[in-house]
Amino acid sequence: MTHTYSINTTRFGELFYNEEDIIVFPRGIPGFERNHKWAIAGDEDSIIKWLQSLDDAELALPITTPDIVMLEYNARIPDDEIELLGEVQSNEDLALLSVVSIPPAAPWDMTVNLRAPILVNVKTRRAAQIIVLNEDYHLRHPVFSEAARTEMKENARKSHEAEQC
Repeated sequence: MTHTYSINTTRFGELFYNEEDIIVFPRGIPGFERNHKWAIAGDEDSIIKWLQSLDDAELALPITTPDIVMLEYNARIPDDEIELLGEVQSNEDLALLSVVSIPPAAPWDMTVNLRAPILVNVKTRRAAQIIVLNEDYHLRHPVFSEAARTEMKENARKSHEAEQC
């Protein structure tokens, strides 16, 4: 029998989850080391989800898959990081997530962390944020092209001016 739990979160209100929804970070996440239990929340059809802390109802991190912003993303992961997550029989046992940074006043400057993705063993539900061996991946990789950012800024400026009239 599956037991359902709930947490009253700041972002989602009451969030329901089951034991199999819990992702455990044995070391926590850098900056949030005291938060070990997390769950993924958000609209199913959205490319951006939220990693909701189950230890702190006010803490949720926007996440996506790295291939959303870089199709050829190919993280080289240190073997000892994989071992931390429990037995891995194939690459299908692992999933990569990237933390998204969305500046409130400038969403067009959204970035994704490709240098330190979150590695999840989907079978054991254990995870860790790791540093990949690829030195050419950046902590703040732009989500949008320069042209798209410029267009978004211009549209926001025009919308703001129209509201002022």
